[in-house]
Amino acid sequence: MAITRRKFTLEFRTEAAQRVIDTSRSVRAVASELSVEENTLSKWVRDERRRMETLEGPT
Repeated sequence: MAITRRKFTLEFRTEAAQRVIDTSRSVRAVASELSVEENTLSKWVRDERRRMETLEGPT
């Protein structure tokens, strides 16, 4: 039986990551709410934090 990978838009990934970052909720809670794997959401959060740091520039 073949497993079909779900594809998520950049907008969905960004909004999911922001739910964790902005609300200080756990990755586990948000992942469960959105029906995505914790590891996947953790990667999105890490990527979004890096993107935000890049936009802020050096301090």
